[in-house]
Amino acid sequence: MSDDTIRVLLVDDQSMLRMGFRMVLSAEDGIEVVGEAGDGAAGVSMTKALQPDVVLMDVRMPGVDGIEATRRILAEAPGARVIILTTFDLDEYAFAALRVGASGFLLKDARPAELVAAIRAVAAGDAAVAPRVTRRMLELFAERLPDAAAAPKEDERLAVLTPREHEIFAALGEGLSNAEIAERFVLSEATVKTHVARVLGKLGLRDRVQAVVLAYETGVAGR
Repeated sequence: MSDDTIRVLLVDDQSMLRMGFRMVLSAEDGIEVVGEAGDGAAGVSMTKALQPDVVLMDVRMPGVDGIEATRRILAEAPGARVIILTTFDLDEYAFAALRVGASGFLLKDARPAELVAAIRAVAAGDAAVAPRVTRRMLELFAERLPDAAAAPKEDERLAVLTPREHEIFAALGEGLSNAEIAERFVLSEATVKTHVARVLGKLGLRDRVQAVVLAYETGVAGR
């Protein structure tokens, strides 16, 4: 195994689904399935023991569900990336997992190429779901979540941004692509990419999906 091999942990209570994912991923160069867990609690402990790069996490499991498991994993292993597995493309449970730090979600019936692409994207620091989809999920589900009204406002975190970076952050909150941001502010895409990286770094965000969530929760992106 080379140093750049992506280590993947499968967490799902359906053994046949785990078997299918393992078969697909085992056929890919540069990806290794390092373990399987049948529930969220086991997923948390195995993440700590195996230190995977990416965790494929079922969102609906008995006992410790995917939301709580994701929360625990990212508290103990902030460098890990979690992709939520869901049956529905607009799933409030999947959205809740994004809010606690997942880097995206994937439908359980996704094609093999989509599964592999999502894992590679997340391992590279990108997101496995379009920010616009995250924004739509926010609009649909945020007020229905038990802790939405009590979500802590983090406006003080934004004080580290320059005026231009704040504009870029607001554009990220709209789910805009680099090309769209470049057009809006009359900048090159390379410059926008640099600004985006700085914004994510200063705010301690994993990816653009997390930027959308924070922009929404701090009121930068209107509901």
